[in-house]
Amino acid sequence: MTTLDEDLRRSAATAPGKEALVAGEQRLTFAELDSAASALAVRLRARGVARGDRVAILLPNGIEAAIAIYGTLRVGAAFVPLNPTIKADKLAYVLADCEATAVITDDALAPCAEEARVQAPSVRHVLAGHEHHPALRSQDDTRAGRSTSWGPPISVDLAAIVYTSGSTGRPKGVTLTHANMAFAAGSIVAYLEMTADDRVLCVVPLSFDYGLYQLLMCVRTGATLILERGFAFTGRVLELLVRERITGLPGVPTVFQVLTSAGANGGDPAHDLPHLRFLTNTAAALVPATIDALRAAFPQTKLYSMYGLTECKRVSYLPPEQLDVRPESVGIPIPGTEVWIEDDAGNRLPPGEVGELVVRGAHVMQGYWNDPAATVERLRPGRWSWERVLATGDLFRQDEEGFLYFVGRRDDILKSRGEKVAPREVEAVLHAAEGVRMAAVVGAPDRLLGQAIVAYVVTDDEASLTPAQLRRHCQQHLEDYMVPARIELRDQLPTTPNGKVDRRALAEQATATAAR
Repeated sequence: MTTLDEDLRRSAATAPGKEALVAGEQRLTFAELDSAASALAVRLRARGVARGDRVAILLPNGIEAAIAIYGTLRVGAAFVPLNPTIKADKLAYVLADCEATAVITDDALAPCAEEARVQAPSVRHVLAGHEHHPALRSQDDTRAGRSTSWGPPISVDLAAIVYTSGSTGRPKGVTLTHANMAFAAGSIVAYLEMTADDRVLCVVPLSFDYGLYQLLMCVRTGATLILERGFAFTGRVLELLVRERITGLPGVPTVFQVLTSAGANGGDPAHDLPHLRFLTNTAAALVPATIDALRAAFPQTKLYSMYGLTECKRVSYLPPEQLDVRPESVGIPIPGTEVWIEDDAGNRLPPGEVGELVVRGAHVMQGYWNDPAATVERLRPGRWSWERVLATGDLFRQDEEGFLYFVGRRDDILKSRGEKVAPREVEAVLHAAEGVRMAAVVGAPDRLLGQAIVAYVVTDDEASLTPAQLRRHCQQHLEDYMVPARIELRDQLPTTPNGKVDRRALAEQATATAAR
């Protein structure tokens, strides 16, 4: 089993002059990335960072963030990727929780890091700007990086702690070893059939595990990663797709909706984007209308619908040829893994029955950092005495051929009139209404209903739908207790920094409205 650091060393040795990273006007070869990682490892070591320590990385998408990740790994430490929009109080909590030794950031974010550091006594250094910039590495640094004596990481060493939102409001740190992450990256590479010829455009943040794995997979295969700081300018992204001869574009539903609503680049995508080989989607399912629009815009491109969670990275993917057969499925288990559905008593359920999805594989996390209670809840005894399997907390069903269908997150299931309601089922009906572009369903406290079903809907610009029309549409396709008690039309829905619909914010709005 290789380590993430070995992946970089191998790609640098195999194709030293090949482009590894592109970010704006910056371009770095694999040899340069390898050299810069070694130089940073020396600097970290000189500041007392040791094997097994944790180093927080607070940087936007860019070459510096990639160097920070691999420099941290090379010194034998674990990296903690953090969204650059994080606020000081939450940053302080994360730094104190993981007992970070150092923070790597830039000049703009350094004040936030310094403010948070006051409440995190373990942090000895904040490295900002010039202290980790690749242009300032020296030959002495590089030679020192190759002759260090502290020993390389091994596959069972901690590689990263990735923080994810917790049900209590406090983020939980998912602990992942080199073996966990290398296996997940290799499995995804296998079904996407990635090669060194691929050029992947990443518009999702590296602090989001979906974005992070684009870096890990490209380094593993010797492919080129083009990093962009977000998706604010559709024209800029379309320009990059053409100019950089992009072969792969990972996105989330909001990204693809913006892309398709822009009408691609006004020409024939098959002619203008002949290199685009695959699109991938995760975080939330694509609605049929978006799938149709993507396939119309990019007819020569394979579309992979996927499902995963931070605790194991990826669970399943839908082979592109199955889109017409099973458009609502999230597919089959990724290579080298096993999944099944359980009831509340832990019994395996037959096809068609709804229960909790359980995942078995080398990508399953080691546990939550500093949270043994949550770890026991998620990691359950497996087939062997030393093995743990992941109880996802997500409700699924599986068909006779083994294809998976997401029903809802256990925590998201609503209770209205004493009946269980899966928001996804109501959203699917709303999305089927002509003119609906986006829909999100949440619950609001209600004295009579327990929870009232509230739907927030974004329609196409030319649509003239009203809440009353949408409610009648729901009444025609849903049981009475599932019909939204209130439907609100919005110009847009709030999103998290990772591009997902911010359901927590919508639930808070629905609750506030109900309290008036």
